[in-house]
Amino acid sequence: MSRRGWLLFAAMSVIWGIPYLLIKVAVGGVAPPVLVLARVAIGAAILLPLAIRRRQLAVLRPHWRWLAVFALVEIITPWLLLTEAETRLPSSLSGLLVAAVPIIVAVLARFTGSRDRMSPVRWTGLLIGLGGVALLLGPGAPRGATLSVFEVLGVAVCYAIGPLVASRKLSELPSLGITAVCLAFAAIVYAPVAALTWPSSVPAAKVLWSIGGLAVICTAVAFIFFFALINEAGPARATVITYVNPAVAVVLGALVLNERITPVMVGAFALILGGSVLATRGGKRQAAAADATADRDRPTATTAALRAPGDTQAGQQVPSACN
Repeated sequence: MSRRGWLLFAAMSVIWGIPYLLIKVAVGGVAPPVLVLARVAIGAAILLPLAIRRRQLAVLRPHWRWLAVFALVEIITPWLLLTEAETRLPSSLSGLLVAAVPIIVAVLARFTGSRDRMSPVRWTGLLIGLGGVALLLGPGAPRGATLSVFEVLGVAVCYAIGPLVASRKLSELPSLGITAVCLAFAAIVYAPVAALTWPSSVPAAKVLWSIGGLAVICTAVAFIFFFALINEAGPARATVITYVNPAVAVVLGALVLNERITPVMVGAFALILGGSVLATRGGKRQAAAADATADRDRPTATTAALRAPGDTQAGQQVPSACN
């Protein structure tokens, strides 16, 4: 991978590891619907002009129904669930739970017609990862956090379903256009809900900075960088950020918010990460096919960015395009 590719990889590893920290700070001053509205509206305001300039919107019109479904499972539902959960849950724990996405993808792929065979190693990885999730729900879990834990697991399920929808219904469409339109649609959906919970006074500066960071850096800039990383390094190498983001979330939660990192969380992270690697592991023949597909698709890799993990059309796992 080139120096530019490594820089983009490092940037994405950090950028999609910090939303959990920023959400935790922002929910201290605004209600979850207001936070989500600000994030999607600002993100759409930045990305829509780019999509219009590249003439990527007209081609999306015949696919509006599946675009709405994709927006529902990739942005509208999970971002509210995650924001709501972080009103009670440490940001680091939220990041660890979202790391279960590859495991959930492996389960969904098994029951949605994927021809990718589940080997004994992958089944072992699936069970190990699920054991890590179960550990977070055990005696070491924060008091009263059970509902929030299931909310974040709902986020992980949504992030696993989103790429499946994109790969089978939207894979030939321009990714930047998809992202911009879905963010704009989410803003329309959240506007009336946010109006009911709008703050009566201007939030603190740290809350406003967190909202701005989420919208500009973690949404608009993140998507631009992510598409550039796919083009530079190919979708196969870009998947590794899936395993780095949770570690960034944990470190930032401990350093910035003084969140306590327990032995249970460390053990659960090791199980989830190890299980994810094993559950999404392919054989040598599949890996070779993935590399060939990545090289072949590199000039138009923005479409590959939205293909499903484990999908035969893509050949390898690609991380969810939202966080």
